[in-house]
Amino acid sequence: MKHYSFILFYLFCNVFIYAFHGSFWVYLACFVAFSAVVVWGSFAIELGYFVNSITHKRTRTKEVALTFDDGPTEFTPRFLDLLKEHQIKATFFCIGKQIEKYPETFQRIIDEGHTIGNHTFSHSNSTGFLSASSMLKEIESCDEVMKNIGNIKTDLYRPPFGVTNPNIAKAIKRTRKISIGWNVRSLDTITDDENKIYKRITRTLKKGSIILLHDTSEKTYRVLVDLLVFLEDKKYSTFTVDSITNSKKK
Repeated sequence: MKHYSFILFYLFCNVFIYAFHGSFWVYLACFVAFSAVVVWGSFAIELGYFVNSITHKRTRTKEVALTFDDGPTEFTPRFLDLLKEHQIKATFFCIGKQIEKYPETFQRIIDEGHTIGNHTFSHSNSTGFLSASSMLKEIESCDEVMKNIGNIKTDLYRPPFGVTNPNIAKAIKRTRKISIGWNVRSLDTITDDENKIYKRITRTLKKGSIILLHDTSEKTYRVLVDLLVFLEDKKYSTFTVDSITNSKKK
């Protein structure tokens, strides 16, 4: 969490400006720069500005992690069929209300040996503006649904939209979750062109990459079909995110 040191640096700059009788415009420029860094840090999970997140695996092996957010959905069974066909295990960051909607699919994810992560109960569009207590409820409610339907508990958590801030950081700490990010973002929810999604993933792929996908559309399913062929052709194996966290516990 780098924001504490940056706040101290910002305060030091203000003292420095005051000591040398800086103008209002210098103060304003300093404030704008500070605000820009805070906003950037809130949305760029790989920076670890508010929350230290796992974004990749340190490895010399050609291996990557496939992670899927926002499910389960009506499309998830097709993803599971494809993964089973290729004998690949993935990590699914599930939304509580979606688990309630598709309990059988959630149970299938578990039964087929995939890793489960918490992605809040509602995946609220106002996640970045929720209080610490509201975020805590979002995470705990999702945990409760997972326990009731799948009899499973997870310490993995992925912030919706990759957004972090002090309130989210408090909720993660109180629930003792491990924040999971990514270093390959497919942008499959906002890009319609399947070829662009595929190229965005494959051109930035490296050893230990964690790939962010969504099991929410036919489009992403078709991208996954091609991606699995690419991984096989380039001799990449796969790992699940819990293999990183389990190794750190040893």
